[in-house]
Amino acid sequence: MKQKLSLSFALITSILFFAGFAAGQTSTAKVDSDTISGLGARNIGSAAMSGRIAAVDAVQEGQRLTIYVGSASGGVWKSVNGGTTFKPVFDKEAVQSIGAVTIDPKNPKVIWVGTGESWTRNSVSIGDGVYKSTDGGETWTNMGLRDSERITKILVNPNQTNTVYVCAPGKLWSDSEERGLYKTSDGGKSWSKILYIDPNTGIIDMVMSPTNPDNPFHSRLSSRFKLPFLSSLSGAKLMKDLPSLTPQHDAAARS
Repeated sequence: MKQKLSLSFALITSILFFAGFAAGQTSTAKVDSDTISGLGARNIGSAAMSGRIAAVDAVQEGQRLTIYVGSASGGVWKSVNGGTTFKPVFDKEAVQSIGAVTIDPKNPKVIWVGTGESWTRNSVSIGDGVYKSTDGGETWTNMGLRDSERITKILVNPNQTNTVYVCAPGKLWSDSEERGLYKTSDGGKSWSKILYIDPNTGIIDMVMSPTNPDNPFHSRLSSRFKLPFLSSLSGAKLMKDLPSLTPQHDAAARS
């Protein structure tokens, strides 16, 4: 019995010794271009800076709160449980940069999305126009304005939901004839540019009174000097500007 115990102790000691010796050895595995040449490259993040939510809209459907979220570089996400979980609904489209999301006030299945990041910054992605879904984000159709590059706001007339306004600030680094305020009266089949200032000034935002939706207010931004102006529209007609900046104000704003 003593002999068996001695042999067992010697065996355990030997195993522990060699295990400790092996653990103390430095790995000499070769890691160079030849080692990883067979591995394909894969995207592990956004090409542009991520983390920017460009637009959010929501609608109460019975006991359910449905939310649509537009990401500056990550497409459109939908939640049907008040934000507990989200699923991507725009992954099959040609662009993933979102600037505006709007739900039809009369039909929650109709969703309007403006592509192209809304913030004019050093790291920015562009879009290819306005998209519309009539089935709650399951499928999408490009409704035009493909050369606008970025769309910052979409408003739907609550009384006549085929009437939609789109704010397009235009290209970030160059002159753009696509800047302006667009309107459709047939659900996106055709568009009219109802306001255009010049190749340097785009429309960045718009608000609409629920009691007088035919008289929305918009703001415009010069891509050169970043000077905002506020105006009012009556349908497709420009009514009046608020007092414009004088040359003295312009110089002070830029100093």
